[in-house]
Amino acid sequence: MLDSSAGVRWSRYILLALAAIGLGVVYDLTAYRDFNSPEAMDAAQVARHVAAGDGYATDFIRPFSLYLVRQHNTPRVVSPLPTTNDYARINVLHPDLANAPLYPTVLAGLMKLQAPDWKATTSKPFWSAGGHFMRYPPEFMIAIFNQILLLVVVVLTFFLARKLFDALAAWLAALLVFGSELLWRFSVSGLSTLLVLVIFLGLAWCLVQIEELGRAKTPAIRKLFKWAIGAGLLVGAGLLTRYAFGWLIVPVVIFLWRFGGDRRTGLAGATLITFVLVVSPWMMRNLAVSGTCFGTAGYAVMEGTSAFPGTRLMQSVNPDLTSAHFIQPYLRKFTENARLILQGDLLRVGGGWVAIPFFAGLLLGLRNLAARRLRYFTMMCLGVFAIVQALGKTPGSSLSPELNSENLLVLLTPLAVIFAVAFFLTLLGQMKTQSPQMSYVVVVLFSVIACQPLLAALLPPRNSPVAYPPYYPPEIQQVSDWMHPDELMMSDIPWAVAWYGRHQCVWLTLDAQDKFYAIHKNIKPVHALYLTALTMDGKFLSDWMESASRSWGHFIYTTLKDKRLPDDFPLTKMPEGFFPERLFLSDSDRWSAPK
Repeated sequence: MLDSSAGVRWSRYILLALAAIGLGVVYDLTAYRDFNSPEAMDAAQVARHVAAGDGYATDFIRPFSLYLVRQHNTPRVVSPLPTTNDYARINVLHPDLANAPLYPTVLAGLMKLQAPDWKATTSKPFWSAGGHFMRYPPEFMIAIFNQILLLVVVVLTFFLARKLFDALAAWLAALLVFGSELLWRFSVSGLSTLLVLVIFLGLAWCLVQIEELGRAKTPAIRKLFKWAIGAGLLVGAGLLTRYAFGWLIVPVVIFLWRFGGDRRTGLAGATLITFVLVVSPWMMRNLAVSGTCFGTAGYAVMEGTSAFPGTRLMQSVNPDLTSAHFIQPYLRKFTENARLILQGDLLRVGGGWVAIPFFAGLLLGLRNLAARRLRYFTMMCLGVFAIVQALGKTPGSSLSPELNSENLLVLLTPLAVIFAVAFFLTLLGQMKTQSPQMSYVVVVLFSVIACQPLLAALLPPRNSPVAYPPYYPPEIQQVSDWMHPDELMMSDIPWAVAWYGRHQCVWLTLDAQDKFYAIHKNIKPVHALYLTALTMDGKFLSDWMESASRSWGHFIYTTLKDKRLPDDFPLTKMPEGFFPERLFLSDSDRWSAPK
């Protein structure tokens, strides 16, 4: 017969699980939104290739990726005779050089377990409404998976807070993390943030264990090194999920060297060696494919500088990288982005106003030595993330300003909440309340205020889950279905064409003349051009009237003015119903019904 107290405890756990599932259902019915981040679509389409057994290949073709692969594969001595060698590897599956491999691999496993319906429907209930597309099944499946990871983050936060403080702090910290509106939005974004958070909290647990064992009079050496190796594995896994996470090896090694006890040098060395062994195979793969360790992602620091403003670098098929040797563009980029982080992002660490008690909690005199030392690690992570985020920010994140993989400070949310709760409970203990019940009222009020953004997101008015403009999956699939499998498209949303349309698509070149023909004539013919509101909705004066005569803005303007395409442009056929909101041009009539 089960003990009554154990039965009550399990009943509470079951009720909590049902409440969590209920909140997830309510959120998905009221606040869910389709993918809006190019990085999410990019990772998902790579995952589909992995699931299909194609390896780490991509249909989202960056011109800069073509440049790297072609430069690496082109022999030093080029034959003067005409050649058909595909040095850019675009006539076959193009290797992916932008994504770290772990998250696409996890998604590929998910797709293997439950093969989704890849067709965007306008007729099935829930996935559509009133004959209009609403939700894309593969994206909803990925969102459910990430929401499961969010629950794992909540559980890990609970155990970490209980180890550092007490049960009340653990429950309150878990509640605030579960009620973080920002984390819920990340859960449906399709990004790898929740997986990275699980890895980060596992790393924090390893460090707490090492610190505790290192303080013992007779530490268990074998356990110490097991936890150190585990820390190295987790930092390596974090890098293989998000490249910028690899910089955490610096504060991890410093923490181990400072608080690892008598074996601190060996522990730091074991962690560093394990980290190198974990990441080396992937770096060797990138070197073999492109001659770089991190592919196109390794050039993120150049993007957004004065040398390569906007997305110019990734859209360049023959970039001049000589300016990369000057330090001034990087200093200017760091200064500008660091100012934005200090004035905005830091104030939202932990989600909303929780940042205020978090920073106050960093100054709090904590009794628990492990908590004090983990606080130092948190501060080091805060500095590293701020620097890396400032230097690694790319203009591509402007399409999804807050929900992007370059938002590293969001990874501190659980630790920020834990220290914020510690500060709040310290203040609560110093309050002179008339009754214990009054303390519970204060705790409830604190929780409601902290979770207010999530509560507000569940209330009307409700926005459409469709991320339009510019993404409308049924239309993207329609134009992709017009193409033959081996034909190349060009678009201003190639990540969406690759994900929804399952078709090879190159990013729009920097101009409609020389840069376009550098691909069309020298690498692979472009058979269709698909432009959306990202380009068609540009600023009339600066993007169209005053732009260079070879720009796409000028191309659209002259097409509107003259009501015809340039004489030498190879794509001359246009279906009805697209222009002027969107533009689809092809080299032949692909949409008319056969006669």
